[in-house]
Amino acid sequence: MGSIMSKFKDRTDERTLMVRTDKRALMMRSGASVLKELIASSNGKYYPYRIFSAQEIKLATNSYDQKNVIAKDTSYNLYTMYKGFWQERLISVLQFYGHECRPRAYESCINNVTYAARMSHNHILKLIGCCLETPIPILVFESVQYGTLWDRILGAPQPHFEPLLLKHRLKIAMDIVHALAYLHFGFPRPIVFRNFKTSCILFNEENVAKLFDFSLSISIPEGETHITDTVMGTWGYCAPEYMRTGVFNEKSDVFSFGVFLFELLTGWDVSDLVKDTHDLACPSNEYLKNYFEDNRFTEIVDPIIVEDVLSIEKEQQLHASAQLSFECIKDSPADRPSMVDVAKKLRQIYRSL
Repeated sequence: MGSIMSKFKDRTDERTLMVRTDKRALMMRSGASVLKELIASSNGKYYPYRIFSAQEIKLATNSYDQKNVIAKDTSYNLYTMYKGFWQERLISVLQFYGHECRPRAYESCINNVTYAARMSHNHILKLIGCCLETPIPILVFESVQYGTLWDRILGAPQPHFEPLLLKHRLKIAMDIVHALAYLHFGFPRPIVFRNFKTSCILFNEENVAKLFDFSLSISIPEGETHITDTVMGTWGYCAPEYMRTGVFNEKSDVFSFGVFLFELLTGWDVSDLVKDTHDLACPSNEYLKNYFEDNRFTEIVDPIIVEDVLSIEKEQQLHASAQLSFECIKDSPADRPSMVDVAKKLRQIYRSL
């Protein structure tokens, strides 16, 4: 009997050792990848981040309770973001689906670490740390409990949220355009966000807008003005030159911002326009052009904004915002303003409210 119990204990110890060894190996592989990318992008700077255990993440999210879901990837189904509570602090947990053998999920995770770690901006979601005990690292960010902008303006009405009036929407647009301008001009090599859309904007408890999801972001090589790559992103938000040739740069983000501004003012989901228009590469451009030329833009403005626009001044601001959206989504990149120019114009419009 003693011999049997001894063998059973030996096997149990062996399995425990194997689990620990596998977990240690995962941490080493994940940690090596993360550190490699951080070192390559850090420019010699030190970034202090906390390493979480898988158990801490599980407890923080209540075993990844679906009630705690904040956002999901709408382009490639790569991740889910959860609300979390850790050491009397609210956090956000970004869990990627799959494993190392699913390259897109793994690369998206590493890309998020690489770029989020370099950010220092009030309107870009702050990275706190990560968990390396899983096949694909789990990322931990500051708290954003109030969902995405897509939920606010395009999703089903939510009674616990106040309607977003024109001044609120322009404030969100102004904050986010500053974040995008920071990516374009705040680094030695401009960063192209590449997949900007309403679902990439989250809100914290103070209703401050935060940009997140660097899954497809990329820096323009030194000495170059553009990048040529496989077309990736969200249909309707992608700039027409990118759709046609795979060529993109900062002006592609400007186009995406123009589409975002169009959605912000109209409450229309651009994916619906893709189904209804002939110009699949630039549906919002065609749609806006028709209503601008006929001087009927107010017909497609979100009813919440229409009810709010009761003065000539506000109507002028609304038209100025729509005109800016139209300038951003022009077919030729050369005809679009820079993100800094967009920020300046939005600031002027907002200050006149």
